[in-house]
Amino acid sequence: MQVHSSVVPCLLLFLFCSTADSYFGYGLIRCQFDSRREVVYLEQLYFNKVFLGQYNSTLGQYVGYTERTRKIAEELNKSKGFLEQAAKNKKKCEENRELIYDIFLTPVEPSVTLRSVEAASATHPGMLVCSAYNFYPKNIKLTWLRNGHEVTSDVTTTEELSNGNWLYQIHSHLEVKPSPGEKIFCKVEHASLMQPKLYEWESLTPADRNKIAVGTAGLVLGLVFVLGGFTFYKKKNKGHQPVPTSPGTH
Repeated sequence: MQVHSSVVPCLLLFLFCSTADSYFGYGLIRCQFDSRREVVYLEQLYFNKVFLGQYNSTLGQYVGYTERTRKIAEELNKSKGFLEQAAKNKKKCEENRELIYDIFLTPVEPSVTLRSVEAASATHPGMLVCSAYNFYPKNIKLTWLRNGHEVTSDVTTTEELSNGNWLYQIHSHLEVKPSPGEKIFCKVEHASLMQPKLYEWESLTPADRNKIAVGTAGLVLGLVFVLGGFTFYKKKNKGHQPVPTSPGTH
């Protein structure tokens, strides 16, 4: 599931209204989480759809947006008790952050690609790169397997990199010079997968590449000769019409 909103709010709503005079007011207490898992604690007050004021943990104080609420905000900011309570409320938001993520966000399976990077010179081994894109949650494990055995040396793996939209990417590099017949896999373990997935690197030896190149060239050359012969035959027979025979001629 891809989350389209940039925040996951946890709301506590207070209402006060008067049906006789058509007044309506409400207050919101919110824990707001962004894609970087940072927390903002908010206390907001509205009256007749007018935003009167708020406490914002980013600012660390109350702010009023009308003449009267500005005076109220000034008094609240002088109260050590109000500010300490707001700080405690933000801490509660942070303590429940992982629970909110687990409830509202569904794991997203990574998209995995496996590619090679040519060696800088003949004396250096080549490099295979296993990349996992657009996955959630953040924790993931990439492991290299060579002929059924885990490779622990010549492996470099980046940290999980945020895409800025709740999703992540990661890249693992293996310095290797594959030998003919070798089996090399990138194993991916993630919360979105029922079991680890294996992605095989299918390399071609120089001899294999030469065979494919020769075979392809032979096929193309054969098609050229066939098409050329067919064209010559059509042109040769284009001007010749069969001579009709009389009924009594044998």
